[in-house]
Amino acid sequence: MKKAVVFLSLMFMTLSYGQEIKPIPQITVSGEGKVKVVPDQATITATVENKGNVAKEVKKINDEQMDAVLKLIKKMNLAPSDYRTQRVALNPQYDYEKKKTTYNATQTIEIIVRDLNKYDELMEGLVSQGINRIDNVVFQSSKLAQYESEARKLAMKEAKHKAEDYVSVLGQKIGKAITINDNSQAYYPQPVYARFKTMGAMESDSAVKETLAVGEITITANVSVNFVLE
Repeated sequence: MKKAVVFLSLMFMTLSYGQEIKPIPQITVSGEGKVKVVPDQATITATVENKGNVAKEVKKINDEQMDAVLKLIKKMNLAPSDYRTQRVALNPQYDYEKKKTTYNATQTIEIIVRDLNKYDELMEGLVSQGINRIDNVVFQSSKLAQYESEARKLAMKEAKHKAEDYVSVLGQKIGKAITINDNSQAYYPQPVYARFKTMGAMESDSAVKETLAVGEITITANVSVNFVLE
């Protein structure tokens, strides 16, 4: 009896492996969605930097200038959560020719400006209060998640439209999606290096000048989709 069961099992397995596996007709296409938006906020990264022969004095000067910068930011009513110290450093620098050590103190602050109408006033104020290095300015959108969702939908629509174009020539239709791969790269806004007037120019210019041209930023999504062919 056991031999008969084993024999029947082997026959079933042989028949199963002998059956031809038919490939599923399918098409793979890619799609891209782009949403262009005018940025409504900016992130400024700025640094106070001083050099000198005595570490304590250099740090003191740096701290005083940064204190003035922070008071300016508070005076402009920026939310406490919108600015933070990014890094602080006090480094010795040895000159081998002069056989002398000097000290370089830096403190970097990151500021989010949610109202771009304050941008020019803030930038000029930062420089006048001791900021001597604007590292970069990045323009962004406060509705990034919403625009990313729109870009993904546009990418899927383009993929479906592409597939329909291809198979329409063959008199076929596309069916359900088998797989969807998100090929989008993480969105990193491109930095815009802002121009700002020197101290002398700011003191001599009584008229307020606009220095900002933010333009547009592009939020992109990319997908590849496998559709069944009917």
